[in-house]
Amino acid sequence: MKRWALIVAALYVALLLVMTVPAIWLAFAPKLRLDEIVNAFTLWPYWLWLVIMLISQLALLAVPVRVTSLRPVSRGPIWRTILAGGLMAGGLAAGAFLSIYEFVIRDKGAGHWFGWAAVAVGMMTWCVWTLIFFRMSRGMEPGDIVSRQCRCLVKGSILELLIAVPTHIVARYRDYCCAGFMTFIGLTMGVSVMLFAYGPAVFFLFAERWKRLHPSPTRAETITFIEPADVR
Repeated sequence: MKRWALIVAALYVALLLVMTVPAIWLAFAPKLRLDEIVNAFTLWPYWLWLVIMLISQLALLAVPVRVTSLRPVSRGPIWRTILAGGLMAGGLAAGAFLSIYEFVIRDKGAGHWFGWAAVAVGMMTWCVWTLIFFRMSRGMEPGDIVSRQCRCLVKGSILELLIAVPTHIVARYRDYCCAGFMTFIGLTMGVSVMLFAYGPAVFFLFAERWKRLHPSPTRAETITFIEPADVR
């Protein structure tokens, strides 16, 4: 099951890689050339973002791996899953903050404080939603914890995209340097977290397919039946 978790996480990161160039082109066309778009792969924040998403996806799958393997689910995997979900909620809050900031401030140049402000908003949201997910997990089955957490992330990503998409459209019609960059970060976070939330569902599909192809012997098949003796 751990191998399937690695495969799901790798497919998730590969999907983000494949979507990078089309997403940037759709968001900033026709002002960006192809060579400028490809330069995104040379930026260290881009690769840091991918590494964080990969580690978070693996952490989210910690509980599903235990559930599918029929192993006891300890507090360790649950906490990793909860922290990953809280981090994604923090990313959504930071993306929404940046989108609203660019929509309101435009190019008035309020300094570079907004970057740290977005980080602070994300960190506070991470802590709050980690606490919320932890309280939700009390008295619930491990599988139910993951499914409910993922439903919350999908709803949150939809709400964040309802903020990021309109603000990005407005920003792109404005004539100033790097118009739409911060709203594009909001779009990126919304789509990334939405895809992130479907990771456990994909893992369970892979695990169910594997079990069908490799059925374990049932108890009935391992028992040797002995014919009863004649009763006189």
